[in-house]
Amino acid sequence: MNVFIETERLIIRPLLATDCEGMFEMDSDPEVHRYVGNEPVKNVARIKEVIGMVRQQYEDFGIGRWAVIEKATNDFAGWTGFKYMTGPINKHSNFYDFGYRLARRFWGMGYATEAGKAALDYGIQTLNFKDIYAMTDIDNAASRRVLEKLGFNHIETFNYDAEPNWRTEGQPTTGYKWVGKF
Repeated sequence: MNVFIETERLIIRPLLATDCEGMFEMDSDPEVHRYVGNEPVKNVARIKEVIGMVRQQYEDFGIGRWAVIEKATNDFAGWTGFKYMTGPINKHSNFYDFGYRLARRFWGMGYATEAGKAALDYGIQTLNFKDIYAMTDIDNAASRRVLEKLGFNHIETFNYDAEPNWRTEGQPTTGYKWVGKF
């Protein structure tokens, strides 16, 4: 996977084994996982497994989440991009799920929107994706605002892992726990 996207403040590239420390900082933080529906990561071995799974997605589907690197510091800020979802979620299968996650120290800086816009543009313009979904917890107002800024429109609310979520609609297609369509 040879993705390399550059924005004013960020570099977006494939996840590498060297991203372990930054991913551990992000995914071991309970606040980062507040609306994600899973438990914070307890050890670096789990992060290595996750990076391995994402890298396998690059091989299997030609797509996967990408690292977001802050240019000024060369620090791992989080990830953005697409995941090909084969299993059913809210009656949808075989679709591109768009997402992002940042380490808490990078919140409130506009990085989610900046990285998200660059990743979406790449997915639509370079990869020719037509149907893109995104989801977020219905109570995650900050994530909903990012998705709306990126052009996602709410299409429905649904339960995911027994929690209410909502979905958006737009052009191409997108969805959330707060489900959105782009």
